[in-house]
Amino acid sequence: MLMTAPRPTVARISPAPCTDDTPLLAVRDLTTQFPTRHGWLTAVNHISYELQAGRVLGVLGESGSGKSAMLRTILGLQPKSTRIAGEVLLDGRDLISMSAAEREDMRGASVSMVFQDPMTALDPVFTVEQQLVETIRRHSTLSRTEAAARALELLQTVQIPSPERRLKAYPFELSGGMRQRVVIAIALVSNPRLLLADEPTTALDVTVQARVLDLFRDLKHRMGMGIIFVTHDLAVAAEIADDIAVMYAGRIVEFGSLDDIVRSPQHPYTRGLLEANIRPGQHERPEAIPGSPPNLAKLPPGCSFAPRCHVAEAACWEAVPAATTVAPGHGVRCLKAAVSVETVVR
Repeated sequence: MLMTAPRPTVARISPAPCTDDTPLLAVRDLTTQFPTRHGWLTAVNHISYELQAGRVLGVLGESGSGKSAMLRTILGLQPKSTRIAGEVLLDGRDLISMSAAEREDMRGASVSMVFQDPMTALDPVFTVEQQLVETIRRHSTLSRTEAAARALELLQTVQIPSPERRLKAYPFELSGGMRQRVVIAIALVSNPRLLLADEPTTALDVTVQARVLDLFRDLKHRMGMGIIFVTHDLAVAAEIADDIAVMYAGRIVEFGSLDDIVRSPQHPYTRGLLEANIRPGQHERPEAIPGSPPNLAKLPPGCSFAPRCHVAEAACWEAVPAATTVAPGHGVRCLKAAVSVETVVR
């Protein structure tokens, strides 16, 4: 029969409250804009969320949705011409308001990043040992001998076979999976509290991808760090994430636990991403989301997904939907979400 659920209340999209008063990372109303010939391009559009230590936030969305721009803004890697507003609080300290020198000291020490392509992230003319030792000495007072011992320990931590031999190798002498593990080892030099991973498994085959995901899970449990894991692959997010943030056109359009997103997606875009993946036992072809992501410099009025949405109505084109809480810790920006949770078939 039809059951009537309580009407959702308007709230900022964020994960469920935790017992710890201070989250490891608190992003508040973060906006990132780039100057173009046609005006300001808003790559990150007023997003807010929190991340606790020891949890993984999977950020999901198509290319161009603002995922990588968000990570680079957190780390302070945007060009000087970029216009940034909002707060990014790491252990209560605002990274946005830091000076350039403070940010340089912070990178690698408190927060590190694993980039998408390990071949371009590593310098081809230096050995693995040279690159690790240089990073270790930048963030510590260890001697060169002590740094070399620490470099070997890091390669053992990321489970590289024959680590003594790999230390003397150049990046081109390593496989893609090994190069990615070296990049992760460099990111772990100072045991950072926060690790940013920008599609670190995209260039890897399925077998190596599974091993890298196992490594991230091990690091989360053993070191207790918070991880933001950016991906466009829902299957990868399901393997690693505790919570999921779905981004579209620079905005977080849905946020919830992994179970919320997979079992009860509320936004049409989230449902489209789910239907575009092949599920176990599926025989029919996956359904692609029609159309293309919008131009971030010329966003349509109202909901940015409306031009591609099969359930959009006139009101969807008039104003950007407010963030709505549909269950504890589960938020969505969609006018149709209230309808979908008010009438539930039991």
